[in-house]
Amino acid sequence: MVVVLGLGRFGKSLALELMDQGTEVLGLDSSEPVVQKLAHRLTHAAVVDTTDDESLRQLSVHEYDRAVVGIGSDLEASLLTASALINLGVPNIWAKAISHSHAKILTQIGVHHVVRPEHDMGKRVAHLVRGRMIDYIEFDDGFAMVKTSPPASVVGRPLSETAIRTAFGVTVVAIKRPGEGFTYATSDTVLAADDTIIVSGQVRDVERFANQA
Repeated sequence: MVVVLGLGRFGKSLALELMDQGTEVLGLDSSEPVVQKLAHRLTHAAVVDTTDDESLRQLSVHEYDRAVVGIGSDLEASLLTASALINLGVPNIWAKAISHSHAKILTQIGVHHVVRPEHDMGKRVAHLVRGRMIDYIEFDDGFAMVKTSPPASVVGRPLSETAIRTAFGVTVVAIKRPGEGFTYATSDTVLAADDTIIVSGQVRDVERFANQA
């Protein structure tokens, strides 16, 4: 079970997605109308001052091992809520940040995972807009995975003969034929022009590969 504190756009979306995936959710917000609108869609929901340690303790928040601070625009409420969770000893805390400085402070006070949805989405969309990628996920240290179509230079030959890793510094991880699901790619896999592939590597390399004509 996960407790989500702050049921604005981000918190609401996250809480409902968790519910759809079969995870029980306790949703908390200081606004009664907000809680009332979501009460029937969450496992439990309550109106509470999320910045108050004792109020959270009364709702047994300290017994949860996962909590998400969905408060973004109210910096003080975000930091105080995160601090309350830390004081309660919640072992895994995620928090939304709306700026670099906000993220830095959350990390400094002890939040385990800081996310910047708008920043991360903007960065992801920028990569997609720039090239031929269908989807894009970036991990730490500049490593990324992209979904794209195979360039003409590698179509019609087994992957072992294309020298993709040598020429582009990337690895073809999976392949999807039209009308089929994704399967792992092997050295014997022969790519067709209408295939969809998942490629991994450094950001610069996967973009260069995806943008080949």
